[in-house]
Amino acid sequence: MSETTHDGGVAVSAPTSPDEGLTAAQLAAKYGLAVSGARPSLPDYVRQLWGRRHFILAFSSAKLTAQYSQAKLGQLWQVATPLLNAAVYFAIFGLILDAGRGMDKDVYIPFLVTGVFVFTFTQSSVMSGVRAISGNLGLVRALHFPRASLPVSFALQQLQQLLYSMIVLFAVAIAFGSYPDASWVLIVPVLVLQFCFNTGLALIFARAGAKTPDLAQLMPFVMRTWMYASGVMFSIPVFLADKPQWIANVLQWNPAAIYMDLMRFALIEEYGSQNLPDHVWAVAGGWAVLFAIGGFVYFWKAEERYGRG
Repeated sequence: MSETTHDGGVAVSAPTSPDEGLTAAQLAAKYGLAVSGARPSLPDYVRQLWGRRHFILAFSSAKLTAQYSQAKLGQLWQVATPLLNAAVYFAIFGLILDAGRGMDKDVYIPFLVTGVFVFTFTQSSVMSGVRAISGNLGLVRALHFPRASLPVSFALQQLQQLLYSMIVLFAVAIAFGSYPDASWVLIVPVLVLQFCFNTGLALIFARAGAKTPDLAQLMPFVMRTWMYASGVMFSIPVFLADKPQWIANVLQWNPAAIYMDLMRFALIEEYGSQNLPDHVWAVAGGWAVLFAIGGFVYFWKAEERYGRG
């Protein structure tokens, strides 16, 4: 295309672009471009997370190995820490405060140790989850991967740690007269349900901790309160026998108490079904599904905001 200039010359103008007049959004759609770091759809996000499963496993195993690498006893602390906590609680609550009233010592000691180990699993998952994003900003900002990989890997790390601790838990149960039987098979579904619940909780607090890093300083107080309200050191029905029944029901139906009671029922021979709340398996499954799905969706909704600002 040409035109004559004022001095008689000929000027050639550029041809009109086929994209002239298109907005940025229209141009992006035309050429298949996407916003860098944009949140993928939920099905795509699930596929991306599954594609990183080997990274999640390797990352959780590496974190577990490095956790006590500076200590002389090394990985023995994975078992020694909750066992020492159980010993302290037994001295204070079992001997001084008689929190095991209504139970023989042969029942109360495995009851207490089981409660400490199982609650520690949830507590550690929450505490590591709240720092999953805020404590790994260098990794989040340097590499592109589904951010849910981090809290999921931390929850998996705590599961691996509990599995090591289960060896001691089995030894304690056997030492006090609870020998392996068919009920021990129930340990597997209990751990699966609790892991799903813990993972959802870790995802929720990972998003909250990414926005409010100070939450990590508050959580120890929250977890300590939750522990005392969940019957780790005492039997909720026995201790609340003189209180309105609804109080005992609320405390027994809280997820930490549910998973502890199910593990005690599976492991301890004399801890019968009369100690469990009604519909216990349905409640345990409901908590697991609600938090696993709800926590995952809640975390995914803020995917594009992690590591920014």
